[in-house]
Amino acid sequence: MANSTFTRVTVAIVAWLLIMFGLAGVYLWQWLQTEQAVPASNRILVVEKGQGVGSVANALTQRDLLRWPLVWRLYARFLQPETLKAGEYALAAYESPITLLTRLQGGEVISYNVTFAEGLTLKQWLALLKAEPKLKQITGDMTAAQIAGELGISELNPEGWFFPDTYRFEKGDSDLDVLRRAYNKMQIELASQWARRQPSLPYDSAYEALIMASIIERETGVPYERPDIAGVFVRRLQKRMRLQTDPTVIYGMGDEYAGRIRRIHLETPTPYNTYVIKGLPPTPIANPGREAIAAAVNPADGAALYFVAKGDGSHQFSATLEQHNKAVRKYQLKRRADYSSTVKPVAPTAASSSVSAKGGK
Repeated sequence: MANSTFTRVTVAIVAWLLIMFGLAGVYLWQWLQTEQAVPASNRILVVEKGQGVGSVANALTQRDLLRWPLVWRLYARFLQPETLKAGEYALAAYESPITLLTRLQGGEVISYNVTFAEGLTLKQWLALLKAEPKLKQITGDMTAAQIAGELGISELNPEGWFFPDTYRFEKGDSDLDVLRRAYNKMQIELASQWARRQPSLPYDSAYEALIMASIIERETGVPYERPDIAGVFVRRLQKRMRLQTDPTVIYGMGDEYAGRIRRIHLETPTPYNTYVIKGLPPTPIANPGREAIAAAVNPADGAALYFVAKGDGSHQFSATLEQHNKAVRKYQLKRRADYSSTVKPVAPTAASSSVSAKGGK
């Protein structure tokens, strides 16, 4: 009789515990799926590098977004590793514990964009990167040679090695990370274009084609003229004529350039002054885009050896010096005595989460 009574009591207790556990499980499962309002001030969640689920659970609890952090953490351990992807997460106006976990599990971090137009210099790129508050600033105190070393660029001056494009980044990325992506993309693009080059070009390497592309980019006012401008420069190299292009002079002047070229500048020797030196300058003078690289390795046929800006962005091309001088008198000298064929570059501008700038020609 005693054993029978003990058995009934035991069964009753076990049954009661099972019911309680079942009810608790149902309650907690409903809690996991129940949405609650997320105040606007709490809708950005930052997960630091190496931060685990437990730490994130505590942070969400402090924001009153989790009532049962231990339950959330235990549920999370069945679905993902302890470490979450670092970055910023944008929370919705209403979130349940499960949707919070799904968002973090998927690594749906906020991304930002920075845009680099064709023809910008490395100095302009660095200014745009510095204007991005979400980027870690690493290159601020670095020289161009140090940046090149960090990226594995063999040239001491990495100018020209960064492909103009829009690049996405996340909180925690650095300015050097963006430059590395641009460098990798330029390597791929240059190799692809170099493989499709015309025969008998006056370049000893793909790097010389990159130098030429940068000059073409800076000289071009209207896109369709890139192959024609390339043709002029290629023919001048083949005839051992100096390139005599103003953008190289400007680059060699550095910070001394104030928006206008005078004759003294054309006569002042620098490694980049193509009115003085023969052949190409030692490095690119800007970061050229795909079309400029394509023009450098596939220039247009023709006889033109000269061109002059018309003032509307386009150029007048001439085959002889006599024709060129007439074009200069027609389009430039009558309008201003201190003629310069290159317009002052447009300064880069920055926006809050997306940066864009256009290089002047």
